[in-house]
Order: sequence, then structure tokens, then C-alpha cells
Amino acid sequence: MEPEISLVLVSYDMTAQLRRTLMSLAPAYQLGCPPGRCEVIVVDNGSPVPPTPEELATPGLDVTLHAWRDAPPSPVPALNFGIAQARAPVVAVWIDAARLASPGLVDAYLRASALHPRPVIASYNYHLGSKPQYHSVREGYDETAEAALLASIDWPSDGYRLFEVSVLEVGQTWPGPMLESNALCMPRALWDEIGGYEKRFSGPGGGAANPDVFHRACSLPDTQLIKIANEGTIHQVHGGIATNATDHKIFRKLAIEYMKIRKQPLAPVRTPGWLYDARTGAVMQP
Repeated sequence: MEPEISLVLVSYDMTAQLRRTLMSLAPAYQLGCPPGRCEVIVVDNGSPVPPTPEELATPGLDVTLHAWRDAPPSPVPALNFGIAQARAPVVAVWIDAARLASPGLVDAYLRASALHPRPVIASYNYHLGSKPQYHSVREGYDETAEAALLASIDWPSDGYRLFEVSVLEVGQTWPGPMLESNALCMPRALWDEIGGYEKRFSGPGGGAANPDVFHRACSLPDTQLIKIANEGTIHQVHGGIATNATDHKIFRKLAIEYMKIRKQPLAPVRTPGWLYDARTGAVMQP
């Protein structure tokens, strides 16, 4: 049985968070996603102690692990490698594997992909905690605090309660313009058409590689941006390059690098797109 959707996850030194992410993608958690409907391709980008297949084994979930030795600082080569391994006609890519999925996300991707011949499907990014983690980590928010937060909602018994204890990422004003989507989803043919992620974003964390691929996808001819409402990915704290950065100079460097490569300022995609309500199936078109 061939999968309907491939999920590509890139990780670095985050085994505990990755295991939770995989739990959130398992058939027992995802609604309308029985065993065999999706495959998960994990590319570990040179972790000092990479995860093992046994650590990532998740009941009912088809998980393939590729552990890279001597990987570059940027996740871009790992992302493109993972996309190349995908077997399904629809591919969603997690540039940061430390992000939990809400319970209807995978099914929402597949339903949204049927709405247009060339869909660019974007879910919104959330952070666990009462503030975006750029701020909360400076105030002491850490993995211990996060474990207590998840225990307080009895996660994973009801995955939608994640929205009670999370906030939108800075720069995301639902349902307004989006700078990026952590788990961008498109038909495999569109990933091939844009050539994957830009190799010139070679620094730690990939710099602006993720906003860049989102902009380029939305700029392809005849594509339709579809934003997912009432589902999303929720970031776990793990010492990430940008999401958990306490020095805001990193964002300035990211913008400068983007300007050098693309010769234009980094800005949100302002195409209104369609808003697809994953709970009701309604499509709102401007």
C-alpha cells in the first residue's frame, strides 16, 4: 500500500521532542489517518547522539530514519534529501521536527490538496507556553516547565487542548499574512518544480530558507495558497536556532542574508489565499 502523504521531518539533538512529534502523527492521535495513509521520513542532521530506529518506533506509524554523519550546519541539504525519499503524491515538510501536530492536521492537508490542482497548503505556527518562546525562554521557560504544561492538559489524551496552552508565533496574525509555515505542504510535483530548498541558505538553522521556499511556492504560476484554520503545529522548546533565540540579532542577520540572496526585503506573503476551516470543511475565498 502506497502512502497518500509523506511527512518529512528534520531533527537535530531533540530526541525527546521528536518522539512526542511522532506520537502526535500516529494513527491513535490523528483523526482520519489510519495506518498506511501517511509515511514519516525523519532526517537527523548530524546530532551528537542521533536517535535510533527503536527510539522512534511509533505504533501504527511508518517511520524511516536517515541519520547523517558530518552534516552541515544548515538543514537545507537534509530537507531536500528527505523530499527526494518521499513516495507519496503529497508532501509536507517540517523544517523543525520539534513541533507537535494538532489531531486533524494530516487529514486537513489531504482534503485541502483536493481543492485545487496546484495547492500551496500552509498551517499556522504556534508555540507552547503563554508567550512566544523567543520571550519565554528568557524568563525561565524550559523543558521542565514545558513537561509540566503538557501534563496539566493531560496531553496527549486530547490534542486540541494544545491550543489552550499555546500562542501564535511572532509575525503570524491569524488569519492574516504569513511569513512561513513550519509544515508546508504541496503536491510532490510542485516541490520538484521549485527545486526544493535554496542551498545558498547555508547557516545554522537554515536562516530564511523556510520563508524563502514559501514565497517561491506562492509565486509559481497558477498556484493557490490555502491556509489551514483550526489546525496547526505547536513548537516545543529545545534550544532552537531561531524559535528559542534570546538574542534578537539573529533575526536581523536572517533578514540581511535574505536580502543578499534575493535582492529584496524579507516580508510576509500578502496573497490573501483561501482559508480552509478544517473542522467544518468550509472554504473562505476573498
